[in-house]
Amino acid sequence: MKDGVAIVTGASQGIGRATAIRLARDFATVVLVARNAKQLEEVAVAVKENGAEALPLALDLSQTEAPKTVIDTTLARYGQIDALLNIAGAVPQIDLFEMTDEQWNAGMELKLHGARRLTIRAWDALKRAHGSVVFMSGSASLDPKPAFAAVAATNAAITALAKAFAEQGIRDGVQVNSIVPGPVMTGRRRSFLQKWAPAHNMSVEEAMQKFPEEAGISRYGQPEEIAELLAFMVSPAAKWMTGASLRMDGGEIKSI
Repeated sequence: MKDGVAIVTGASQGIGRATAIRLARDFATVVLVARNAKQLEEVAVAVKENGAEALPLALDLSQTEAPKTVIDTTLARYGQIDALLNIAGAVPQIDLFEMTDEQWNAGMELKLHGARRLTIRAWDALKRAHGSVVFMSGSASLDPKPAFAAVAATNAAITALAKAFAEQGIRDGVQVNSIVPGPVMTGRRRSFLQKWAPAHNMSVEEAMQKFPEEAGISRYGQPEEIAELLAFMVSPAAKWMTGASLRMDGGEIKSI
């Protein structure tokens, strides 16, 4: 894919950042989409250091016109789209009985509808390239809890959406899959633990140990580990895989 163009959303931090940098080894160009312009510029430097051209686009994908800007800008500059990785979106972790409609809808608007709009907008270019799409779900969709109800519902919807796109993709020559990561140590998770730990009379280190134990895993995953799987999923080696939902969760989900 050394002549290819990949779009990575949520590219300013966490799994999106790690994925953008990893894809720089495989693609000629990585288009970086997120809301934080300063962080995107920092990622762009790392992408270039790893061998690819970088195009940072500071946009909010919860805004209905943002996907059009991403795709039109990419095609005007490069003329093709070979891979789209829908990683953007953090859904608030608020108890089911305390969450407002506004909080619930905000999470859905970015992670679910932003990815849906972007994929539809990119579809014709992906058809021409026989390209690949990956949606980011999460293990909460397979084991819903009251404190993660919105996260679980959004991720379950994303998995279903990916299956629908995959069905169309079989006819149109576009590969579509989703990934279901478990607990990953990102900056957002670290910030959550730093606030949660004092409120529960424990150190951050103790909190970092408690959560993996409760999840039944030995440790948190790292963004770079998820990035390696994503790079495989959009590589020629995985081209026959479509409609799949791949878990990488350290054994968190025990069900068959």
